Amino acid sequence: MLDVQLKEQLKAYLERVREPFEIVATLDSSDTAAEMRELLQEIAAACDKIQLRWDGQDARAPSFALQRAGEASRLSFAGLPLGHEFTSLVLALLWMGGHPPKVEPAVLEQIKALPGEHVFEVYMSLSCHNCPDVVQALTLMSLLNPGIRTTVIEGGAFQAEVEQRQVMAVPCVYRNGEVFGAGRMSLEEILAKLDVGAAAREAAALSQKAAYDMLIVGGGPAGAAAAVYAARKGLRVGVAAERFGGQVNDTLAIENYISVLETDGPKFAAALEAQVRHYGVDVMNLQRASALKPAEQPGGLIEVALDNGAVLRSRSIILATGARWRNLNVPGEAEYKNKGVAYCPHCDGPLFKGKRVAVVGGGNSGVEAAIDLAGVVAHVTLLEFAPELRADAVLVDKLKSLPNVNIITNAQTRELTGDGQRLQALHYTDRLSNETHELALEGVFVQIGLVPNTDWLKSTLELSKFGEIVVDVKGHTSLPGVFAAGDATTVPYKQIVIAAGEGAKASLSAFDYLIRTPQPVQG
Repeated sequence: MLDVQLKEQLKAYLERVREPFEIVATLDSSDTAAEMRELLQEIAAACDKIQLRWDGQDARAPSFALQRAGEASRLSFAGLPLGHEFTSLVLALLWMGGHPPKVEPAVLEQIKALPGEHVFEVYMSLSCHNCPDVVQALTLMSLLNPGIRTTVIEGGAFQAEVEQRQVMAVPCVYRNGEVFGAGRMSLEEILAKLDVGAAAREAAALSQKAAYDMLIVGGGPAGAAAAVYAARKGLRVGVAAERFGGQVNDTLAIENYISVLETDGPKFAAALEAQVRHYGVDVMNLQRASALKPAEQPGGLIEVALDNGAVLRSRSIILATGARWRNLNVPGEAEYKNKGVAYCPHCDGPLFKGKRVAVVGGGNSGVEAAIDLAGVVAHVTLLEFAPELRADAVLVDKLKSLPNVNIITNAQTRELTGDGQRLQALHYTDRLSNETHELALEGVFVQIGLVPNTDWLKSTLELSKFGEIVVDVKGHTSLPGVFAAGDATTVPYKQIVIAAGEGAKASLSAFDYLIRTPQPVQG
């Protein structure tokens, strides 16, 4: 099952297991069960504190549970947790064996204090790079709180169950039999949904923080670079981020960041946050900015209001809020989101195995998505508004060589329709003939570009007609003491390496502003 190198790595990790526990398997006659048996035997052989049992009675087979002798299991895996989820499995083994998680003590205490009974079922796919965050969060919660039970389900091994529950996007989480959430969620986000008083407590604590020298709004490559440069200047620095890493979290492969031959988005995002924290920056995750109040006088404090009611203050501000996927904004898109309408082909593509899908968008992202999906689904139709595809020629040639792909240009998507539970068709207009057509399908992947996250800044500072923050060559905005960097700005070419460079530049400009602008004398 595991190659020699992976076995050696697993053995080295499992040396950290301090407390004995059991793996209890429920197997059937399937090929997946045979692979599961082999995997579990290799795990047990790598650590003498792990005992195997084959007498499990789980309703799902093949599956296995982790439990301590004499205790009921609170964590189980249905199907094989390989691919992106192998790390989740290793962490589960370590945590079950008493190895401490790398989580803030306050968060651990919050998990332990959650009241009530919570039975979680999380559906994932092995190619989903967003799933591990959710799987690992719910895994940890089940191991820390006796009122929480988690089952991790590999959708490909339980297709009938996926069909019955109409799971069309992963990760998909059920709590006590009801849908709890879909898509990427961090541990903190899950806790915020369960702990209803957490937001008010957090807002009060944030508002009590002392003013920063530099506050960065956004935690993507631009925000992270700005934070590192500012912290190295000895400044008091804060980062308020809705999701540290930003769009990078949704990127599967990164192969063009200089000096890094190859990595993936979640790893890159984790590395960004680790470096920022290394320099003692005050990182405030899950914080969405709602308003910006300029300083009342030169050098005075600028205020940033957050959605939870908190207000942060700083002598300088760097706006690095990035961008988000652009929606089609047609009837049916919102209704069928996660019910056939998807935005991540790598995450959700396996759920459409053997089905008909469309990709809307003929740029690099759209064509890459269509190529990727063609290897999984029955048929792909790519629709492009313009007369020709806008992707690189090498990608277009690859796409045209695939037998199960149809390309339609001059196509304007008009409506998405279904039966109220799941998507069934896409309607588009031929822009040349003005004729309307209907495509019968089960999935639509939207890949039509990005929208800057700047709605909250309208009427506050200068924005371009596209909603981007207008900046000069040094990252200055139209407001004194306020700088901006990254995909939310007018700087062209939305690339990770460019965002990082612009973040560093904005930070240096903000530092120059601070040393040249005296603070007002307090009366």
